[in-house]
Amino acid sequence: MLGLGAGAAAAVGLSGCGTLTPSDGSSHGSGSNGDGSGSKKNSARPIGDGSTSYTGKQPHQPAKPEPLEPGQTPPQFVIFSWDGAGEVGNGLFPRFLDLAKQHGASMTFFLSGLYLLPESKKRLYNPPNNPRGASDIGYLTDEHVKSTLTNVRRAWLEGHEIGTHFNGHFCSGYGTVGNWTPVQWRSEIAQAKAFVKEWRTNTGWTDMPSLPFDYEKELVGGRTPCLLGQNNLLPTAKELGWRYDASSPGGLQVWPQKKQGLWDLPLQGIPFPGHSFQVLSMDYNMLANQSKASTNAPAYNYPTWREQAAGAYIAGFKRAYETNRAPFFIGNHFEHWNGGIYMDAVEQAFKHIAQQKEKGADVRLVSFRQFVDWMDVQKPEVLAKLRTLGVGQQPVGGWKTFLQATPSGSSSPTGQAA
Repeated sequence: MLGLGAGAAAAVGLSGCGTLTPSDGSSHGSGSNGDGSGSKKNSARPIGDGSTSYTGKQPHQPAKPEPLEPGQTPPQFVIFSWDGAGEVGNGLFPRFLDLAKQHGASMTFFLSGLYLLPESKKRLYNPPNNPRGASDIGYLTDEHVKSTLTNVRRAWLEGHEIGTHFNGHFCSGYGTVGNWTPVQWRSEIAQAKAFVKEWRTNTGWTDMPSLPFDYEKELVGGRTPCLLGQNNLLPTAKELGWRYDASSPGGLQVWPQKKQGLWDLPLQGIPFPGHSFQVLSMDYNMLANQSKASTNAPAYNYPTWREQAAGAYIAGFKRAYETNRAPFFIGNHFEHWNGGIYMDAVEQAFKHIAQQKEKGADVRLVSFRQFVDWMDVQKPEVLAKLRTLGVGQQPVGGWKTFLQATPSGSSSPTGQAA
């Protein structure tokens, strides 16, 4: 049982997901060919109308992944991801870019395509089963569109992944994404890409630099609004060459498998301090359990709820790290719900996890794409062995014995075993 945390994905519909309300520094890591100000040492090659450009290999990427050796302990992967990923003047996008930079971490930012489309051009958006120009998350002001462009550009240059959260975020009624067909998902994805690839045409702005990546190649995964509609999305995502999907609700802290050819990377049930049930590893699900979906509950609750939320993330990390080493997936929104306590909780948990890494633990704060890069080079028999470990289950005899015992038949790296 995941308590209200699981039901929120459907009954409450994760209604806060992406509902942003309007209200670069030096580089980190190694292998950089750019700086945080957005300038690149090599010249950019414009793509299309110049909204995006090819600038070479992305900076700040980890070393080429290698297969686990017999008897080796798996790394502890932790992926922090953000739904919507727009900057609306609350400073949360740059706040977490700064935090990641300080600790040499990568994250995944699921960009809502509409956050790069001015409201004056909203009729360019034709959402499936909804009126033209409709959106349940609204549109950003021009200034906030510019801020989003600035932060998305900075994010990529600092090594983060730019995925998609699609566009209008429809979670209920006839037009819900939960009812969309594979063909309709294809239309939604094409439009999400177009709003990123053609922001210059749609805005008319000539005084801002292009985004420094080819979005056709950059986009390899996403998370659906309200965690709905994955089954019909996956056939289209596979045809488009995507590598993973992060839309599943109610997952467990175990090693993932593929679903319809893509890595299925779900939000996970994690311990919820003070309760016998678990909660999904997303800020909104913490809120749904604590304040029954109210985003502005009485402030006297905030200190307790903040510590409870941070404690849940830390407990989820600790359980995986000390037992089966399953990757830990965390979902967030750039929102000041309940006085901003969930952002503070995420930062507290992030720092706790980063400190373990800095003390010498093999903890890797990566993006979803970087994680599946690692998964794709592992031997099928090793992944199969890892999947035999349940939630909170330690390997019998320790890691050296556990993985030493894997068959040595195939040495070819593949993720197709699942």
